[in-house]
Order: sequence, then structure tokens, then C-alpha cells
Amino acid sequence: MPWRLWWLPGGLSLLAIVLLTAAPIAALLLQGGGQAGQVLADPYLRHVVWFSFYQAGLSTLLSLGLALPLAQALSRRRFPGRALLLRLFGLSLVLPVILVVFGLVAVHGRQGWSNQLLTQLGLEPVSYLYGLSGILLAHVFFNMPLAARILLQNIEAIPASQWRLASQLGFNSRQLFRWLIWPAVRGSLPGLASLIFMLCFTSFATVMALGGGPKSTTLEVAIYQALRYDFDLPLAGSLALLQLLFCGSFLLLQYALSKPPQYRGDRLSACLRHDAPWWRTRLTDALVMTVALAIFLPPLLAIITAGLNSRLLPALTSARLWSALGQSVTIALGAGLLSVLLTLALLVTSRYLRLHLGRRGLAGTLEASGSVILVLPAVVLSTGLFILLRGVADVFALGPLLVVLVNALMALPYGLRTLQQPMERVARRYDRLCTSLKVGGMHRILLVEWPLLRQPLALALSLAMMLSLGDLSAIALFGSQRLQTLPWLLYQQLGSYQMTDAAATALVLLALNLTLFLLIERVLGGKHAHAE
Repeated sequence: MPWRLWWLPGGLSLLAIVLLTAAPIAALLLQGGGQAGQVLADPYLRHVVWFSFYQAGLSTLLSLGLALPLAQALSRRRFPGRALLLRLFGLSLVLPVILVVFGLVAVHGRQGWSNQLLTQLGLEPVSYLYGLSGILLAHVFFNMPLAARILLQNIEAIPASQWRLASQLGFNSRQLFRWLIWPAVRGSLPGLASLIFMLCFTSFATVMALGGGPKSTTLEVAIYQALRYDFDLPLAGSLALLQLLFCGSFLLLQYALSKPPQYRGDRLSACLRHDAPWWRTRLTDALVMTVALAIFLPPLLAIITAGLNSRLLPALTSARLWSALGQSVTIALGAGLLSVLLTLALLVTSRYLRLHLGRRGLAGTLEASGSVILVLPAVVLSTGLFILLRGVADVFALGPLLVVLVNALMALPYGLRTLQQPMERVARRYDRLCTSLKVGGMHRILLVEWPLLRQPLALALSLAMMLSLGDLSAIALFGSQRLQTLPWLLYQQLGSYQMTDAAATALVLLALNLTLFLLIERVLGGKHAHAE
């Protein structure tokens, strides 16, 4: 691309993002803007808003309350499978929510593992999965690993010299926490808490599957119910605007509270912890890891064991299953490619602005435009598109295209975070060399950019496809008899208590996720992709 056209990729990408977001917002304003203030006058809707905040607050407290001691325990211990466990922790956010819900039902449901154990011990079965407790359990499953990984990175970045000094001074566990660990993690906690709160506040699939009734309904589910069950467009628009307002406030709070980590690098410092051999820390770490693993691992194991049932082969011959699989892969591939394309276009222009023109603020603003989905949740965006298009086109006929567009936008923040630093690093190192050798256009892409960027590109594409494969927000609004994805099929099977068929579908969905992730990572990323 000639340098004089540096503005073109980013400009086109920005235009597409603005059209896809501004038009639905305008439709929401026209449809529900006049009644947004009346929503809070309804006692039931006030309860919905209160419950949305309440469950998100509790989920955040529980997730962080477990993540901090878990990060401490992981920083002290080395055991077989630790690397695999951390890798699974990293994938927890991109696992399809409905897949995890199935695993939770298999473990904690009425006929689940926990009740089978109680029955064998001669105790009465208990029912606790549906309602607030089930929502909290699912949110802790997703967010505790994320928080533990981030806090672990902060602890492992404490310089080795400080651990040596603490050892020479004979610090006990309480003093180590007071003088080393707390200063390393406290800067991350406010931003991490606000991120988890926002993720839980906008949780849709979890609440829809495990909410259990009107008492446990959140704003996102209320928007969906107003649109699909009651077809009350003004109410759906009003609730979506309220959600948009809340999410915008959360994002501003998150940016205000986030601070860069105090230390960087030096992971070997964790090996120097002198408190690791102490029996009290061994006992505490064993207890913490037992609780954490009891929450995280059984649902994953249950998906595999429940799927390997006698109905697996008949279920695998179902035309409905294969149709849903084909549509899932098609949508995920389309959304993944579109997301990566939009991301690359934004970053090509933003890095030119930053490195060649010195316009850092403008470059940052351009990149921030790709994170608009953090303010505009998928359900809200889908609602706006539904209201916008219903009068001019058959919304359900356009369903596949709309689901691809919404899913591509959902993945943009992850793609930007994955590709921004590598692309800028390549430009800093090789721009002058390419200019002096007059290497440009396709030659530069093939000789310089592709070999150095194929691994982060593979990661960005696989993350975008995993998010799309697990989506239940857009497909819930635009899905129909002709458009069914695997998560939507699994949700319907769970709702109609077809548990053996649901188990087979869940196993296929899990196998599809892992296969695609590894295939993209190894083929597109190259044979050394695992080293990243």
C-alpha cells in the first residue's frame, strides 16, 4: 500500500464500526428514549436493575476472594499439570457459556454428581443450582481463573532481590503478604474488580439458563424477553438504553481505576519464595487449590464423561446436529475473518499515526473505537439492529449476516489487544530497513510482516472464532428454525430436558472448540506457535 494511503484502511474500518453501532443506538433512542425514565417506576423492573447490580457485586467479591489466595498458592507451588491448568484458566473466558452451563448441570443438577454422592452417603438430595446460587457458581467458574492468572503474573513479577531480602530478614507469611504481595497486586484489584463486575452485569447466557425465574432476571435477559416473548419494542429499547448507560459508566470507571503493574518480568523470582516449605503454607495452599479445583475442573470433566454415553452414536447421526455444526463453523469463520480484517485495518493506520506522524492521541482514539462493544453489549447491539431493520427487511432472513457482524464486533477488543504490540514492534524494527531497501506492498507483507505476525494473527483469529462459536446473545435474537448453531441447539435441548442428546451436543461443541483452536494455532501460527 502506498504510504499516501495510510489513512484508508483505518478510515474504512472506522466507518464500518460507526455504521454498525451508531445506527442501532439511534434506533434505540427513537424507540425507547422517551420512556427510559419510566422504566424505574415499575416495581418489577426496579427489582431487575437491583438484582443485576446485586448478583454482579456478589460474583465479583467471590471471584476475587478466591482468586487472591489461589494466585498466592500457585506462586508458591510447582506440581505436574500446573502449566496445563494455567492454560485452561486462560481459555475459561472463551469457553462457550452454554457448554459450561451443561457441565454445571451435570455436576450440581438434581441428578448430578453432587446429589449422587449425597445419596450414596445416605443424605437427602439438595437443589441449589437454579437461581442466585447457580448464577454465582457459573460466574466464579469464569472469572476466578481470569483474576487468578492476572494476580499470579503480578506476584511472579516481584523482583528476586526483594524475595532474597525478605528471606534474609526472616519475614513470616503475614509479613510477606503485607510488604511484598499486597503492594504488587493492589494496583490491579480496582480495575480487575470493575472488569469482572461489568462481565457479570452483562452476563446473558448464564442468567437465561440458570436464572430460574423472574426473581433472578437481569437487564440483559429482560431485554431479550421484552423483544422475543412480548414484542414490546419501546420497553426493549428503554431497557437497552439503560444498559448502555450503565455499561458506559462501568467502562469509564474501569479506565479510571486501572493502573499499570508495579513490576515487570523476572518470573524466576517465584522459585525463591522461602515460605514454600512451611507446613502452614502447604496446608493453606492445599485447601485453597482443592476448593478452586473443585469449582473449576468437575464441570469440564462432566462434559466429557456425560457425552460418552450410549446415545452418542445415534445423536451423531442427527441431521439437526450436523446442520447446527455447519452453521456454527460458517458463522465463526466469517466473524473471525471479519474481526481480524477490521482489527488489522485499524492498527495499520494507528501505527502509522503513532510512529510516523507522532499523533499518539489520535492513534489511541482510533484503537479505542474498536472496543465499543465493551460499552454496547451484544444483546443491546442486536436489539438495536432488530429495531432498525424490522421495518425494511426480513430480520430473520438476514439472521446469519447479522450474527456474523455482531460476533465480529464482540471479538474486536481481543484482536486489538493481541495484535497491537506485535504490529508496532515490527514497524519499529523494520520500517527503516524496508524503506532503505525499497521493500513495500506485497513484498513487505510476505517477507517481513507475515513471518513475524503469523502467531499473534493465529491467536487473534482463534479467539474471535471461539467467541463466535460460544455466542448465545445474537443467535438468541436472530435464531430461527432455519438458523441454529450448536450453542442454541444445546440450550434448546437443556430447556426440554433432552439430557442425553444435550450431552452429545456438548461433547461435539467442546471437541469442535479445541480442534479449531489447535488447528488454527498450529497451521496458521506455524509449528512453534505453542511457544508463545
